[in-house]
Order: sequence, then C-alpha cells, then structure tokens
Amino acid sequence: QVQLAESGGGLVQPGESLNLSCAASGTIFSIYYMAWYRQLPGKQRELVASITKGGSTNYADSVKGRFTLSRDNAKNTVYLQMNSLKPEDTAVYYCNAQLSTTARSQAIFYWGQGTQVTVSS
Repeated sequence: QVQLAESGGGLVQPGESLNLSCAASGTIFSIYYMAWYRQLPGKQRELVASITKGGSTNYADSVKGRFTLSRDNAKNTVYLQMNSLKPEDTAVYYCNAQLSTTARSQAIFYWGQGTQVTVSS
C-alpha cells in the first residue's frame, strides 16, 4: 500500500551539491520517523540523517555541517541537501520511514529503492 519514491541522485564533481527527495505515497495515517541511509561499496548500510515526528534531527558526524535534512509534511516528503560533496560520499542512498496506514495498525518501517550518488573528478 505504501511506496517511498527517491530522486535527485546523480554524478557530480567534488565540492558540488545535490538535493535528494523522498516522497511517501499510498494509504498513510501517520508518519513517525523519516531518515536517509547510505550504503558505501563493500560496507553495511549506515544512518546519514534522521528526523522525528516532533522535528528533531540527527546527523552522522561525517556529514555534519555539509548535509541538511528537511521535510514538507503536507507532501509527506523529506529532503536531503548535500553540499561540499566528497568522493567518500559515493554510495546508494536509501529513504527510510516509520509509519502506520490506519489508526489501529502497527507502525512499521518502509524502505525506498535507493538512488545512486557518485562523486568523482
């Protein structure tokens, strides 16, 4: 019933910027948590940034000061503005959301398909 659609990835040179979008669609009663994860080549998936229902944000140390997480609640969309990109930011970026589809259903986590970000000179 629920889909997370990611967009905005691509190929950029070091120092340039990208803006990722994640839009949740389908039957959604309430969203409790949204986040961006990334999976670097040969490594496990790691948390990049997250935001709670109350608006509190959290960032990985490696991206603090460079990445900014924001949201548009009316559109069920979260954004990740990535500035001063580095080659080590190259990864597949995944959107993650915890939400319920009805007032009586359990809140569960959903994953997007992922979008490739490549930073190379």
